[in-house]
Amino acid sequence: MYFAALLARTEDGWEASDTELDDVETLTDLADLAREAAVDDDTVVAFIEQEDAWFGVIRVDGEDDPRVFLSNAAAAAKSSYGAMLTDELLGREEDDAADDLDSLDLDGTEDGEPDPDPDDHVDDDTLAAVNGSDGPPRGPLGDAALLADLGVSEKELLALDTDALGTIADSLGCTEVLEAVR
Repeated sequence: MYFAALLARTEDGWEASDTELDDVETLTDLADLAREAAVDDDTVVAFIEQEDAWFGVIRVDGEDDPRVFLSNAAAAAKSSYGAMLTDELLGREEDDAADDLDSLDLDGTEDGEPDPDPDDHVDDDTLAAVNGSDGPPRGPLGDAALLADLGVSEKELLALDTDALGTIADSLGCTEVLEAVR
């Protein structure tokens, strides 16, 4: 179960809106959604949380590139929205994994070559490449300083785990606004 909200900074404080992520397939889609919620190209902070497993903060300032922080990249990568953000942070393209597997000649028989010798040993690097064990790191990933100018230091953001969004909202001074859409 996901919770997602957009907080748009205004002259009068923050305005929150609950957001549906059904049409969001890329970070660009999410940034566009945030820009639509912006008032006068001001800051918009998007929160995504999955049942205390991980949370993500995406900051969009006008037309600047979005800045992203994930609390636990390995946990996030196991979910669709988290995987989208993790892949973006790691510089992966959506089809990279499929392309890598398609390009591998795993047993040589596709080209009419004989079956490999069962005594041949597959080295650990090849096995890691096939199994994708070069996955995202366990723990935080991204720009931990993205909220520093708004009152949440890098150190504070990295220390958050449970009710992170509530703590961030407290620091931004928008707890009531966020809770209204939660």
